Amino acid sequence: MSTLSTAELRRPLIAGAAVREFAKGGYHRTTIADVAREAGISPAYVFKLFPGKERLFVTALEECFAQILDALAVGADASPDQGADAVLDAMGEAYAELIADRSLLALQVHAQSAADIPEVKQALRNGIGEVTTFAKTRSGASDENVQRFIAFGQLCHLIVTTGVEDMPQSWAKLLSRGIRHP
Repeated sequence: MSTLSTAELRRPLIAGAAVREFAKGGYHRTTIADVAREAGISPAYVFKLFPGKERLFVTALEECFAQILDALAVGADASPDQGADAVLDAMGEAYAELIADRSLLALQVHAQSAADIPEVKQALRNGIGEVTTFAKTRSGASDENVQRFIAFGQLCHLIVTTGVEDMPQSWAKLLSRGIRHP
């Protein structure tokens, strides 16, 4: 039986702390010290495991997309109807439940705002690619329906981050019609 090293045990703890801290402050305002404080360890130890803020942010983003993929898989597997549209709908519902805690949503928005940093842009592309590929292969939906699923998810991000679902204006009602977020 192998034993995990302290570093192997701390990486997931630090990744979780990085998700929470970067979700609050974004890439530009969050420091390694902020993440270390949230994780309850020294900044030097965080820097030893993640040599640079870019690597730490990318790790947080990878953790975010791993959680999204897990939720989509659970949603797809739980769908009583395994038809392509029903599976996409079930994945969408599972994602809506996942982002009830807005940390993962906020982290994705912050990643988009920091996409001028090559490592962040690549991690964001990788995550979106994994989600799109998973949605396509797991649902068996047409390319058009997968594109609509991803686009609908981005609309959901916009609605949630701006609070449009609570607005009485007709344009806001039009955008948020049929969209539910916990």
